Order: sequence, then structure tokens, then C-alpha cells
Amino acid sequence: MARDTVGRTFLVAAVLCIVCSILVSGAAVALKEKQDENAAVEKKKNILVATGLCDAKATPEEVKKAYEAVQEELIDLETGLPAPESIDRKKYDSRKAARDPALNVNLPKEKRIAGFKQREKYAFVYKVPSKSGEELIVFPVYGKGLWSTLYGFLAVSSDLRTVKGLTFYQHGETPGLGGEVDNAKWKALWPDKQVFGPDGKVRLEVVKGNVDPDSPNKDYQVDGLSGATITSRGVTMLIQYWIGDAFSKYIEVTQKRSNSPRGV
Repeated sequence: MARDTVGRTFLVAAVLCIVCSILVSGAAVALKEKQDENAAVEKKKNILVATGLCDAKATPEEVKKAYEAVQEELIDLETGLPAPESIDRKKYDSRKAARDPALNVNLPKEKRIAGFKQREKYAFVYKVPSKSGEELIVFPVYGKGLWSTLYGFLAVSSDLRTVKGLTFYQHGETPGLGGEVDNAKWKALWPDKQVFGPDGKVRLEVVKGNVDPDSPNKDYQVDGLSGATITSRGVTMLIQYWIGDAFSKYIEVTQKRSNSPRGV
């Protein structure tokens, strides 16, 4: 019987495919726990970087140590108050919740400015002590850019008016263009910008081109990303949505407690 037959060729190919699939699946399962741990550390690091409590080169050990000072609070976005105790804080995943009909809400068309139709009912807010001793508030934010959803953190002062930092820990924007949201020089433009105008509405935005130093709005504006107009607008829209809408009840409740009205 001939050994080099079409049937034997397909049989060998099939066996190789099965063996390779088993090896790849096994490796994926074996490494999943480590991958999840690395993703969690990276997320924590970005929270700390946004507040200036550590830098992007911090080791996992340094991140874990610094993060011990962070207070996580799960918020009901509809009321601005703590989420029900029945929600397991340790297992709660906001991304999964945003896709779960039992844990999400559908947004009306006028509120879909960040590029998605549903959002989670509950979201974490992070309270981080700064090097100066002030307790900073970090909001998770996300929204559509040109090619992807950008996931990041916006850190603000305890009075919720002044930006302390902005980071993005996951996105798929074009390197050298929209991908410049990761550029340290661009992120350095955000601290000390103001979030709310005198009318209490969110004024913070990314402009096209450079901020005019003589503009009366310069304190609310950040230079646009060169060649990445859609990504720049996406950053503006995700801030407008999360701070101006989704977290508005939490901000209102917090400011009432501190007697610090927006825009003052």
C-alpha cells in the first residue's frame, strides 16, 4: 500500500491539529490565573499613576504595596450611594456587568455620546491618599475612540473640581496617532485642568490643535492628539459622559457632604 496517499496526508494533518489544539488550550488554562493577576496589577498601577502615587515603571511588588492605601467603593450610579451589600465586591466585574441584562441599564440615544448603548448599574470609585495628604478621587472611564474602546482612569482633587491625572490602561488606537493617549508628554498636560465651569457643567475637553494660551477656556482644555481627531473627540465624550452623567449623582452627594458646589 502506498504510504503517501491523500488520506494519510489528511490524517497526519488532523492529528497535528488536534495535538497542537490540546497544547495551546492547556497552556491557556494553565496561564490564565497568572494573566488575570497581571491584568489586575496593571489596572491598579494605572489608578496609582493617575494620582501620582507611583510611576509607570513601578514593579508589581511596589504596586501591591502602594495600593494597600487605596479605598475601593462600589457605587450605585442611579443614586450615588453605596451599592447594595448583596453585590459581592470581590467578584464584581464592571465589564461583565455592562453586558448582563440583570446588571446593566439601556441608555437613551441622547446619552450614548461615549459610543455604547448599555452601561453597568454599579461602578467602583477609588479614594487614594496623595503624597500631599489630600484624598484624591479616581473615576473609571471608558468610551469609543477610532478603532477601539479606551479604558482608563481620571483622578481629581477631593473637591472634585481639579484634574490630577488621566491614564488609559487598554485601547487599540493607532500607534503614533490615537495611541498617543499613552504618551507621557500628553498625559502631563492634564493635571491642574478644571472639570466644571461656573455653571456646574463639565467643561473639560480635548481641543483640535493646541490650546490658545489667551483663551478664557484654557483652564478647561487640553491639546488635541495630532492626526487623531476622532480619538481626541472620543476622550472628550467619555469624560463628558462619565463625569457629567454617569457619576453625576455620586458627585452631587459627595459635594453636598463637603458643602463644595460645582464651579465654585
